[in-house]
Amino acid sequence: MNKQRIAVVRVRGGIHLSPKQEDTLRNLRLHRKNYCIIIEDTPDMMGMVKIAKDFVTWGPIDEATLKLLIDKRQEKTKGKDGKIKEKPFFRLQPPRKGFGRKGIKETFSNSGALGNRGEKINDLIQRMI
Repeated sequence: MNKQRIAVVRVRGGIHLSPKQEDTLRNLRLHRKNYCIIIEDTPDMMGMVKIAKDFVTWGPIDEATLKLLIDKRQEKTKGKDGKIKEKPFFRLQPPRKGFGRKGIKETFSNSGALGNRGEKINDLIQRMI
């Protein structure tokens, strides 16, 4: 069974993070603003996203956006054994035309940037590539 892929983008910086949120963002590899990761839609991963909900936005990513993201923003690095590996996160630019009308401190349902965007995450990622 193929699980749905979820794109998670860190929207806010590290000010006012609780230790639990800081650990969760580190485990998700969302170290800085405008970093993006792709996760599977499992209860464990979504639980981590819910803990970090005040600092990230997320939604299901479609295949075209995922392919564009990998082609344009996938970084490669050389491991200790000499093999070339792909980094598990994507560094994105700030979005053209901004995150939302009310900025990064409000939820998406209130015209802000945080929380579950649904299918509109694809539009945001394409503006950030």
